[in-house]
Amino acid sequence: MKATVRRSKIKGEINAPPSKSYTHRAIAIASLGEKSDIFYPLISEDTKATINAAKCLGAVVEYNDKAGKITIEGTEGSPGTPEDVINAENSGTTLRFFTAISSLCEGVTVLTGDASLRKRPNLPLLNSLNDLGSEAFSTKGDGTAPIVVKGKLKGGETTMNSSISSQFVSALLIACPLAAKNSYILANHLTSVPYMRMTTEVLEKAGVEVPFSRSSNDYSFRVEGGKRYELRKFTVPGDFSSASYLLAAAAITDSRLKIRNLFPSAQGDSRIVEILNEMGAEIRWDKEKGIVEVKGAEDAGLRGVKVNMRENPDLVPTIAVLAAVAEGTTEITGVAHLRYKETDRLRFMAEELNKMGARIEEKEDGLLIEGGKRKGLKAAKVYSHDDHRLAMALCIAGLSASVDTVIEGVECAKVSYPSFFSDMLDLGADIKPY
Repeated sequence: MKATVRRSKIKGEINAPPSKSYTHRAIAIASLGEKSDIFYPLISEDTKATINAAKCLGAVVEYNDKAGKITIEGTEGSPGTPEDVINAENSGTTLRFFTAISSLCEGVTVLTGDASLRKRPNLPLLNSLNDLGSEAFSTKGDGTAPIVVKGKLKGGETTMNSSISSQFVSALLIACPLAAKNSYILANHLTSVPYMRMTTEVLEKAGVEVPFSRSSNDYSFRVEGGKRYELRKFTVPGDFSSASYLLAAAAITDSRLKIRNLFPSAQGDSRIVEILNEMGAEIRWDKEKGIVEVKGAEDAGLRGVKVNMRENPDLVPTIAVLAAVAEGTTEITGVAHLRYKETDRLRFMAEELNKMGARIEEKEDGLLIEGGKRKGLKAAKVYSHDDHRLAMALCIAGLSASVDTVIEGVECAKVSYPSFFSDMLDLGADIKPY
């Protein structure tokens, strides 16, 4: 699927889509409890994979579209051995969470995914599961899917290299409270800490607290075993990661936009408000009402910034687009782990934006972006590399180009933001997906 994007402005009001990250966590934890109602979940390709994984392990999951909720009859801490292979599709969160959850089964579980997911690393998680009493291994011997997990998780001590993904830690934090014994987890070089905090937030709402301490970028967790989950009700907040594309679209097109349902939470990507303000956009966040209003910097234009985005890596494609049309230099650092996402996001974001006339130098752990494209990027034919965040960021970039920009492979946006194109059209963007 392709999209043709023309220079255009947006305006209006819109609700932020529900958080993908919170939806994943709520479904996974509810699948291990009794009965739960999850209100306003995100139903996307990724979260459908998590729903399927929960069903494979014995949870009963029903979605009521009219009521806007998922009802889950969980396994009460005893997931069953699946009848078939669990296919996580393109969802790294699903694969990693349910690799750990599968260690609570008595039998053997096999997990896999699409071609992209089968390239993503999981060895730190597999090593820790082995430390904690289960048996987990990659069929290829390199930590990538297909993965085989043999129960049963007992608990104990493990040290994990968490520099690639915080999902490894979150996966253990979800599984270990249901192990027979207590667990001690030392997560070295933990990245994307806000995502770990989302996990502990949902765990706490399910009745389980996981205390942790920090020394520099190393985090230690003491997880008490023998627990039960009781996530009776959970309301999914709006997603700052997805909202960042809409906010950026307004900022680079000198438009006015109001986004509702953006309340304070553990989401690190709420930092988009701070960064846009620093870049010169007129932006205001009413935290009590959950409303973010933005107006582009029409007179002065946006300006470059220096940002370490270790804790906010999903914002990097958005910030890269903003930086390309800003005045001055933007330096993005601290995100070497972006090379292990759906794609090497540093490499491909630089390649595709450079096709549009941007001047981006790829660094080992970030990007150096020379701005000065206030009049807009040039039109080009670019490719998403089947990465949902690149697809949406490149569509936003196209709004500043003088003539048609064609983005190939945009159907992957449905992984995290199924209504992206309809929302953009409703706001007035000249985008034609076909």
